[in-house]
Amino acid sequence: MRKSVIRSERMGESYIRLEHESGLRILLYPMQGFRSAYAIFGTDYGSIDNCFRVEGEPDFTEVPDGIAHYLEHKLFESEDGDAFTLFARTGASANAYTSFDRTCYLFSCTDRFEDSFRALLQFVQQPYFTEETVAKEQGIIGQEIRMYDDNPGWQVMFGLLTALYRRHPICRDIAGTVESIAQITPELLYRCYRAFYNPANMVVTVAGNFDPEAAERILNEEIRPVQPRAVERPDFDEPPEALRPETVKQLDVSEPVFYFGWKQAPCASPREELREQILFNILLDLLAGPTSEFYERMNRAGLLNQTFGSEVFAGRSYRALFFGGESRDPRAVFSAFCETLEKAKRDGLPEEEFLECKNALYGRALRDINDVETAATALFSYEMMGLSVYDVSETIAAVTLEEAERALREGFDPRARALSIVEPAAR
Repeated sequence: MRKSVIRSERMGESYIRLEHESGLRILLYPMQGFRSAYAIFGTDYGSIDNCFRVEGEPDFTEVPDGIAHYLEHKLFESEDGDAFTLFARTGASANAYTSFDRTCYLFSCTDRFEDSFRALLQFVQQPYFTEETVAKEQGIIGQEIRMYDDNPGWQVMFGLLTALYRRHPICRDIAGTVESIAQITPELLYRCYRAFYNPANMVVTVAGNFDPEAAERILNEEIRPVQPRAVERPDFDEPPEALRPETVKQLDVSEPVFYFGWKQAPCASPREELREQILFNILLDLLAGPTSEFYERMNRAGLLNQTFGSEVFAGRSYRALFFGGESRDPRAVFSAFCETLEKAKRDGLPEEEFLECKNALYGRALRDINDVETAATALFSYEMMGLSVYDVSETIAAVTLEEAERALREGFDPRARALSIVEPAAR
């Protein structure tokens, strides 16, 4: 394996980066003074990857919505039983998740790291799908889908996504629908597995209390030499304008829940995309954070409470700015924030507040790399972008007020915004 050490002179930290002959990238971050270890084995594959073409194939393959999440569930099963049983024997806590653009398998432990790490590498590389086991899972995931149908937070978020996006599959539920998962077969699962679970499309990260030499030895023993194969995804040709200005749904809630947001086009360069995400994180804190003039004014008026928050919602091929919470009058909150935006565009941003928000973001970046779970997750995320986790603090330190004001002018296009409301059902 090719080995290098990634260093941050600013932070005085470093981690080991390995590249296996299969193309698998491995990041090892031993952390002094911690009792636990946290490991992730993940792939650059999520719910938006429902159309793809593998290198050497003439045509694109379309698969049912929800298949990435379905595959994640099924991968824990093998001919010999359930992978969770292996982790129960070692005392590790194991889990997995599928997002819009990635699938990750993980565990945390305070003892017997090597046994758990071997188990993780083995089961993720041993798919086992049969007609019987695939059919059994349809009922389980169908119940999960129906449960989220009644979840106000989930429904208000997807209400916003379906209002903002016209063609991008980001507006489709990660788990799919009861109808779409009924179309999933073992053959389709194996096809998706071979396409996206190729080691060249995957990353392993480990952080915390472990022996990096032992981890490297286990990797050499367990990672199979598979020929790398590139996967092509189609261009979604998403227009800049939002599809509709508002969506409203009724559910059993005591007070309206809302999300509003702006759709944006992500940058082609990962480094430029990181810089934009950092700028918008600073802007969201400055304009709508808990100490902002906007939040304090809405709070005094009884229109916002501590449930209100914001985020830069971004991943491979998408980026949006989200704001959400509870309010008796979501439309008044949305209107007031739009007025706050226009005022900031006219008057400019206060330099002192910009620096405060920038420094707060820098402090969070430093804290994140000193938490075992957060560090492993950050290492994984930025490696998937082709960046180092240390690029985050370096970029935060370098962004300027002028860049933030440019992002403010360009990033909140009125044609690209929408409001989603879940209101109390009529009784």
